[in-house]
Amino acid sequence: MSTPIAQNLKEFLEYLEIERGRSARTLENYAYYLRRFVDWAKITTTSQISAEIIRRFRLHLNRTLSGRGTETLNRSTQNYHLIALRSFLKYLAKRDIKTLAPEKIELAKQSARQVQFLEPDELARIRALPATDPSIIGYRDRAILELLFSTGLRVSEAVNLKIDQINLKRNEFSVLGKGNKQRLVFLSPVALLALGNYLKKRPVLSEFLFVRHDRAKNAPHTITAPLTARSVQRIVDAYARAAGVVKAVTPHTLRHTYATDLLRNGADIRSVQALLGHESILTTQVYTHITDRHLKQIYDDFHDKSKPTKNTNKKT
Repeated sequence: MSTPIAQNLKEFLEYLEIERGRSARTLENYAYYLRRFVDWAKITTTSQISAEIIRRFRLHLNRTLSGRGTETLNRSTQNYHLIALRSFLKYLAKRDIKTLAPEKIELAKQSARQVQFLEPDELARIRALPATDPSIIGYRDRAILELLFSTGLRVSEAVNLKIDQINLKRNEFSVLGKGNKQRLVFLSPVALLALGNYLKKRPVLSEFLFVRHDRAKNAPHTITAPLTARSVQRIVDAYARAAGVVKAVTPHTLRHTYATDLLRNGADIRSVQALLGHESILTTQVYTHITDRHLKQIYDDFHDKSKPTKNTNKKT
């Protein structure tokens, strides 16, 4: 008798959690995408998954309206469903459970992903603003901006940092990233100084590095809770607007700017992959087209530097 697909799904999610070390958010997303497929297909066992069902499911996704109800799901969202389904089929194949071969699922083609990053003058204007605020909030916000640009941390990684992770005598520390993988990040002298100044201003009343402060009371001891990712997003957005940057700026924009800065200054793509904590080089390659913009300048600066000779043949 075949195992119910609901049991297969439960065991697959447990496998992702225990064997692959996936985050709770990843498990939640995979569960959502896979249950959406099972509910739509109305299947009870994995043996019922066929190429025709996958074809019709892709058609269904392509015609499904997004949460806003005004447009269909974008290609990225459609592919998230297919990636989860393909991973599930790979797991089943590893356990010799009869089902469709995972390689039968192809992802939808997507247009090149556009990466938003800051130009040097935009970044400089944003970084300069917190210094105009003498309160502890100004010190905190400068530390946040400098840390994000210095390390390329994801906002979720930044808000989970603890004080004891940061050794101001060293310019490096380890961070737990996606998939519970440790990676080393480095602090610039400017970031070290900003962090040191902030920590001198606030007593250690919380284990978290970045916390909320009561601006009304303007007192360092009024610490309520660690900042959330959404709070940091609002902080970054507020400084970008105040600096007159017209593009949308998020903490991830600073991560993109960090990667772009490394590549522009000669870092190789594999090193940037390691510094960002990307599992696949394909994820990092999204930045290479940014540095391609400098190819024309490089060409003009370095190619065929011999001066053209003047035509000395005169007509008589």
